[in-house]
Formats: sequence, structure tokens, C-alpha cells
Amino acid sequence: MSEGTLYQRIGGEAAINAAVDRFYERVLADTQLNHFFVGVPMPRLKAHQAAFLSPALGGPKQYNGGSMQKAHAKLAIEQCHFDLVATHLVETLGELGVSEEIIGEVASAVIPLASQIVNTKPATNLPS
Repeated sequence: MSEGTLYQRIGGEAAINAAVDRFYERVLADTQLNHFFVGVPMPRLKAHQAAFLSPALGGPKQYNGGSMQKAHAKLAIEQCHFDLVATHLVETLGELGVSEEIIGEVASAVIPLASQIVNTKPATNLPS
């Protein structure tokens, strides 16, 4: 394993900001996800995302936003939505030239958050 925090190995603040920008371009273009962001002030959300990712990856910034559960409570987020977002994050990092090893470590840090973000069971269309 390489030296330094995951934050340092990914490229620090500049890399986090580039990843957040590209990530939201992808998410907002996804018709299965973009409805979650209608009316959301994106500069503020991007700043929150970067501030969240920094300490999560071992960086110096402190995240002072709400809990993941509280921040997503009003949204009907199913596991499939979380999985799509995680896929966009992984693919964004790949596009930006982040190594597979680091992408795996980032995914390992993000995947456990599903229990705090997913709050809705998928609708079932079974006959009564």
C-alpha cells in the first residue's frame, strides 16, 4: 500500500473538487437520479460533498454538515439509487485517472454509508 492518506494519494483538494464537479455532471444527467436534485443549490451541495469527502478520505477539512441520515431523510432513496450514485463515483474517479487500488479504497469507505442513506424499500408490483 502507498504512503500517505487516501486524500493525499488521490491528489488532495484539487482532485476532490474536480471529482465532485464531474460526479455531479454525471448524476444530474442520470434520469433515474436527477429528480432528487430539483431545486437544490448545486454550489452549496458540491461544497458539502467536497467537505464530506475530505475527512472521509483522511483529508484536513472538517465536515460540519448534518448526518447522512438527516440530510437524506426527506428523499425516498432506494438501494438502487445508492448503487447508481456509487457507480457514478467509481466511474468518475476512473475517468480522472485514479488507480483501481484507490478506487477500491474509496468504494470501501462509501459503501457502508448505504445504511444511513437508503431509507425506502423498493416498490413491489405483485398482484394482491
